[in-house]
Amino acid sequence: MAETEEHRFQHRDLDWLNFNERVLQEAADKSNPVLERLRFLAIFSSNLDEYYRVRVSQLRQIKKIKKSLRKKLALKPTKKVKQIIKEVKAQQVQFGELFKNEILPELAKQHIHLIQEKDFSKSQRSESKDIYTTKIKAKLQPQLVDFEKKNQLFLENNTIYFFVAFNDCKEAGVVNIPVHEVGRFLELESNKAEYYITFLDDIIRAEIHDVFPHKKVEGIYQVKMSRDAELYIDDQYNGVLAEKIYESLAQRTDGQPTRLLYDAEMPKELQKKLRKHFNLGKIDMMPGGKYHNFSDFFSFPDPTQNAALTYEKLKPIAHQAFEAKDNYFKVIKEKDQLLHFPYMSFSYVENLMEQAAEDEDVISIKISLYRVADESALTTSLLKALKKGKEVTVFIEAKARFDEENNISWGRKFEEKGAHVIYSYPKIKVHSKIFLIDRIENGESIKYAYIGTGNFNAETSKIYCDHALFTAQRKLTKELDRVFKVLEGELIIPRAKNLLVSPFDTRREFTQMILHEIDEAEAGRPAKITAKMNSLEDQEMIDLLYRANKSGVEIRLLVRGFTSLIAGVENLSENIYITSILDRFLEHGRIYVFHNGGDERVFMGSADWMDRNLDRRIEVLAPILDEDIKKELADILQIQLNDNVKARVQDYTQQNEYVAHDSKNPIRSQVEIYKYLKKKHS
Repeated sequence: MAETEEHRFQHRDLDWLNFNERVLQEAADKSNPVLERLRFLAIFSSNLDEYYRVRVSQLRQIKKIKKSLRKKLALKPTKKVKQIIKEVKAQQVQFGELFKNEILPELAKQHIHLIQEKDFSKSQRSESKDIYTTKIKAKLQPQLVDFEKKNQLFLENNTIYFFVAFNDCKEAGVVNIPVHEVGRFLELESNKAEYYITFLDDIIRAEIHDVFPHKKVEGIYQVKMSRDAELYIDDQYNGVLAEKIYESLAQRTDGQPTRLLYDAEMPKELQKKLRKHFNLGKIDMMPGGKYHNFSDFFSFPDPTQNAALTYEKLKPIAHQAFEAKDNYFKVIKEKDQLLHFPYMSFSYVENLMEQAAEDEDVISIKISLYRVADESALTTSLLKALKKGKEVTVFIEAKARFDEENNISWGRKFEEKGAHVIYSYPKIKVHSKIFLIDRIENGESIKYAYIGTGNFNAETSKIYCDHALFTAQRKLTKELDRVFKVLEGELIIPRAKNLLVSPFDTRREFTQMILHEIDEAEAGRPAKITAKMNSLEDQEMIDLLYRANKSGVEIRLLVRGFTSLIAGVENLSENIYITSILDRFLEHGRIYVFHNGGDERVFMGSADWMDRNLDRRIEVLAPILDEDIKKELADILQIQLNDNVKARVQDYTQQNEYVAHDSKNPIRSQVEIYKYLKKKHS
């Protein structure tokens, strides 16, 4: 068989569904507490909504390209969308069976009953009616549908509605389900022994005759529209890009439909009328269950307050060096320091920024913000530094998807207080997680740097596994200063010999390191590449790994999300072994290790091996120069490589098989890393 691109590269959008399948596996895992299993169903649903808004939307955009050009470029969007829909439908069936046959019965065993309108007792029906009258009715916006008028209705993105059929489906009405105003789940009459919760939907369903008086209701069907999430901004940027984005945010709200999810019980006649009304293709219609928006289960209440229904809370590990001294600058100057979230608290980052704001010797702070948290200790310290007359430079990424409005608002707030605010550039994002503090010590400028793998967000640091390096090593701080000078427009190229900085030299340096391992293998010497990342897509990097495989380089990868590399194929990738860990926390760190003839080179930072991270984003990866930190990072990585509880094999079979479990020596890496760090810092 001739080798084609499809045999060498797995389509990223199809393999992403493979990742969401692993989320379903966690929901199915009975060793997880029941409310955590429910949370994984919420994650699955939330992931799928974004996938349709972004990835499926992009495939639909490709369909607008002339067929002759699509053929020339080997683009087959319709084929891919059909494959996606087939897989999504199969996953939705799994989802429904899990929820109905496992999660609900397990909740009932724990005395929590999620009941439907048809199961209300007489007293519950009376209570439901009272809730409807006092809390819900005024927030409903019922509307009759005129099917003769195309696009008369506008359904907001990812908002649930009821379509109500009258008169043999010749007429219909639509009403919103006001989740944001009321909440999705409401507790009905309960006692200390048993608790009853119902959907907001079911309370409205029970009173639908009041919503549409004078109409004979023949059917009530829930629907949800997913809309294109991209902001299509002209290539000609007149004025500040941030302003253009701000003006364009309405496009997202009004974006073109990418999926209409509907209750599969809806009559075909009504389905057809809806499809024509919204000008949708058959491929855009997705049958579902009675309830949509399972992402709302993030807010599912636990009236029992039973700790056994959720994961045991982890007490953050005290970082030995930072806890021992109040002056963080002294700690970092003496030795590089490494933090690990969520095992350690983000407060150490906030404390350093607070010290910088208060310290009279600090003259400037520079920081890049990709996703700005709502008001936090870190943003408060930056504002305090401005108030105290320090020079503060804030780089705001205006194109961070779904955070554009918040980021730009914060940029304006910093500007008003006197910060030098720089917004992102056309066609390039700044994804690096960096800051630089300049402090005058004995008349000399000493710089303190932070290079991390995750965003500056205290809340997400509790659920994302990330690493953060603090260093005062001049060879690193000098180069990071150049990166900020590039952001400020003072330099075009940062000229880095130690840091890897995209889009300037990261690809070139990674290429050279892989080629060196190939040379070592071909010379008969040990050669190995170990890497952990979120996603692996870049075809040049994958081709290099295939080439390294043929030369005998041992390649061990941890890829949390999708991978376009097909592992375990004879004469292509038999020396490449990939696992994916999905557990309580979201693996988010990026670590790269090259054997380098026994003198290992280790890097960590913000970049995955994706073309966007290598060529179209400003990313920073730091070399680990401190031997203690290098060992600590290597130990943590090895624990993850040895995971035999939550690791799944990623190979050509795409079966998401768990790594062979050793019942005598189970290694659940997130648990073991916590133990390791606790012991190390005790």
